[in-house]
Amino acid sequence: MMRVQEISLNQIKRPLPRANDPNKVQALMESIAAIGQQEPIDVLEVEGEYYGFSGCHRYEACQRLGKETIIARVRKAPRSVLKMHLA
Repeated sequence: MMRVQEISLNQIKRPLPRANDPNKVQALMESIAAIGQQEPIDVLEVEGEYYGFSGCHRYEACQRLGKETIIARVRKAPRSVLKMHLA
């Protein structure tokens, strides 16, 4: 089951560091500042903790804008699914 909700940025763990395109982050910052976040990021909820593996540019743009929350599609998953993402 999936749901869309706002999650505090500091609650989302990003276990796979990624180098983002600074131009894309800047463009998203301008868009989010003007019209808000249009597309949720995808987050796994495992045992009450949130893990983000996609939406890296949107996540960084929201961080740099000083946003406290981000809109996310949340999917509950067992630890075995989390381990597959980390493999």
